[in-house]
Amino acid sequence: MKAFKHYISVLLLAATVAMGFTSCSEEKLDDTIFPDIDETLDPNSYSYQLDKFLRENYLNVYNLEFRYKMQDVGTDMNYNLVPATYANSVDLAVLTKYLWFDVYRDIVGPDFLKLYGPRIIHLIGSPAYNPTSGTMILGLAEGGLKVSLFRVNEMNINDFNQMNEFYFKTMHHEFAHILHQQKTYPNEFNLLSVGHYDSNNWQDRQEGVVNSLGFVTTYASSEYREDFAETIANYIVKTDDQWNAILALAKRGWATDAADGDRDAVYYTYFYYKNNEADPENITYIDGRDIRYVTNDDGSVSRYYLNGTDSNGNRIVVYDVEDKDGIAGDEIILQKVQIAREWLQASWGVDLDALRQEVQRKQVSYDINELRQQVYSIH
Repeated sequence: MKAFKHYISVLLLAATVAMGFTSCSEEKLDDTIFPDIDETLDPNSYSYQLDKFLRENYLNVYNLEFRYKMQDVGTDMNYNLVPATYANSVDLAVLTKYLWFDVYRDIVGPDFLKLYGPRIIHLIGSPAYNPTSGTMILGLAEGGLKVSLFRVNEMNINDFNQMNEFYFKTMHHEFAHILHQQKTYPNEFNLLSVGHYDSNNWQDRQEGVVNSLGFVTTYASSEYREDFAETIANYIVKTDDQWNAILALAKRGWATDAADGDRDAVYYTYFYYKNNEADPENITYIDGRDIRYVTNDDGSVSRYYLNGTDSNGNRIVVYDVEDKDGIAGDEIILQKVQIAREWLQASWGVDLDALRQEVQRKQVSYDINELRQQVYSIH
């Protein structure tokens, strides 16, 4: 999700007006209208270690201000937000460097993010909830200059899938917005899913349904630009098993089920593994019923409704849905990836597959305690 805020033009206008008034005065002006600011870090302050790490690894290298002390003027006042905790800010600062900035440095070169990266990263402790739609904002890319990351206080560093979903994917999603704000992607992308976007009710759509329509996530089905950013971000951070699961769902159809008298319910051939572990013994809970998804020997997936547990001898009902939508969702998703791949290479010199490979390698091999020492070992 992105938002355009014209801070620069407003500041320029204010400066012009101020100069207009002062030019009529005979008062002698000083050399600068801005006060002197002491940028020396206080080694006795509680935040000295993180402040020094951010200066040396972000400001001095990328001319980027990494803000973890939340500035309310830099947020939308319509949301009730809280600052990020210090400990979580440390973790996200080292992980952002490791899984975003270092990856682009190694794949594209050290100057890429110096030229095209954001100038501000702003951490916010809480999500930005929208009560009218029941949604929450995970990230914002504002005018190609600033990226805001939300929900920092709910980080679970031991839950890889949560970290990927709420933070790592968000980083690549928002950076995709920054890039296409500067160089637009081909309109061909927007034509692949015409008629299937839903900007008002995307959050109520089911994952398997939107996959079968050619979207990687429900949020991707909200509008063209979010589809583009979601396609890139998910392709980069999803493991092979997770990505293949999306394509498997996309091959299948969906239908309205009237068998149980509920004509409004939409079911689809869908499987979901808890913690994204491909284990047929995993069970998830959907629509008030226990459901088990099992991959058959031929690669197909069966969906079982459990009216209790096996140990109680309850009957297992098998339900499959015929593919009636007439859309090859997996082919559409792969076409979208190909458009993004060619655009990144032609417009930016970025190899999407090399980027994905490096992220995949790093996101399963890092030692968070070792990364933290980059901050906590500072004296």
